Amino acid sequence: MINLILFPILIPLLMGIILIFFYKKIILQRIFSLLSTGASIVVSICMIDKIKNEGIQTVNLSNWDAPFGITIVSDMLSALLVLTTNIIAFCVLLYSFKGIDRERENYFYYAMIQFLLVGVTGAFSTGDIFNLFVFFEVMLMASYVLLVLGNTKIQLRETVKYIIVNVVASALFVVGVAYIYSVVGTLNMALISERISEVGGTGILTVIAVLFLLVFGLKGAIFPLFFWLPGSYNAAPIPILALFGALLTKVGVYSISRTYSLFFYQDSYVFSLLGILALITIILGAIGSIAYNDVKKIIIYNIITAIGVILFGFSTFNAVSLSGSIFYLLHDMIIKGALFLLIGAMIYITGTSNLKYMSGLMKKYPLLAWTFFIAALGLAGIPPLSGFVGKFLIIQGAFQAGNYIGSFIVVLSSLFVLLSVIKIFVKGFWGEESDNVMKKPVKTLLLPGCILVLLSFLIGIGVEVLSPYISLAAESLLQPENYIHAVLKE
Repeated sequence: MINLILFPILIPLLMGIILIFFYKKIILQRIFSLLSTGASIVVSICMIDKIKNEGIQTVNLSNWDAPFGITIVSDMLSALLVLTTNIIAFCVLLYSFKGIDRERENYFYYAMIQFLLVGVTGAFSTGDIFNLFVFFEVMLMASYVLLVLGNTKIQLRETVKYIIVNVVASALFVVGVAYIYSVVGTLNMALISERISEVGGTGILTVIAVLFLLVFGLKGAIFPLFFWLPGSYNAAPIPILALFGALLTKVGVYSISRTYSLFFYQDSYVFSLLGILALITIILGAIGSIAYNDVKKIIIYNIITAIGVILFGFSTFNAVSLSGSIFYLLHDMIIKGALFLLIGAMIYITGTSNLKYMSGLMKKYPLLAWTFFIAALGLAGIPPLSGFVGKFLIIQGAFQAGNYIGSFIVVLSSLFVLLSVIKIFVKGFWGEESDNVMKKPVKTLLLPGCILVLLSFLIGIGVEVLSPYISLAAESLLQPENYIHAVLKE
């Protein structure tokens, strides 16, 4: 039972290897992929229950005790993220059966999704800064293949840009790891935290903190490092875009939260810098989301706004704002996945992502319309949907810290977000039916989006049930000594 926390990494790893040998057997690949992700969901739920009852879980690989061996750590934050990741992957797989073309399915599509899950869940679970880099690379390798599958000109162009950006980020990551090792003499994250608290605040640690912000900010798409995201994500087909939009940037956000709460929690300068960058990210993301008529780009820019909101809550760094950030992080992963899958159905029906050519969908597709409407309200944070609780707590935490300007920007961003998604609803579903609206069977495409929207709704009305888990997750960030004690057994 103690090795339970390894299973969300091992299951997709083994399944990815198996699927490589059956890459021409599409039906087998679909069934095995769903079974693998379903099993990971069950394991993740068991992990959450165990962590709630017994505290943070750790496993030292090959019985090498920390800090000498590789340690896998699962606290409530990482377990919740692993569960959410697998739920989104399950829905994306369901969507892919109809929403991805057969050529991609024949070229290791399902195997690459499994390897992507290895990288994402591994990054959420590792207790070692170097292995965080390794899991990042596993995730990125799979994402390169998924992005380039299809062989279109725009994909090749954007993939090259995506690879260059991430290679630079990876190189900086190695430099950051080398710097921190030279200062504290270890790569184990718990021991790094302990030694930094002994050393105290020094200039070199501030430099390392900014370097990590640069690395994870590139991956998490924070200002001014999100320049690559709108183009690269826009080139991907809808199921891959849903996976990237819901998961990949959140790994960058998690890495900032984990390293800053463990390593640099005594350095107020880097938290102030993070807060300023987060607020600028919110503003630019909101402007971008209302500037376009392309449904994919509108939702993509909303990713950037959400990243800013989550990191602003984290930068405030009190119990209320951290709870809000975690609530909002989980909500955003689910609702972004849902929105991408729903606009995927709109694009499938009309053959275009441009709002100028897709009006009047309401008459033939009322279920799609109203599901999208609920998801749009959830994204904007309208009560009692899931986006409201997280944003409310972030604003409350900011008020407690005296950051009234930041609170105002977060509130204002909700209006811009609502405006951008309501524009899709009004222009896409109401008005005269455009010539592009075809009568097509979309039940298979709608089901995964409906599941995620229903989950988002349940989170919104089940706040009382979720609150103890979110509080535990916030506590693990706010009290690094719990993490250190669990890993080093001190």
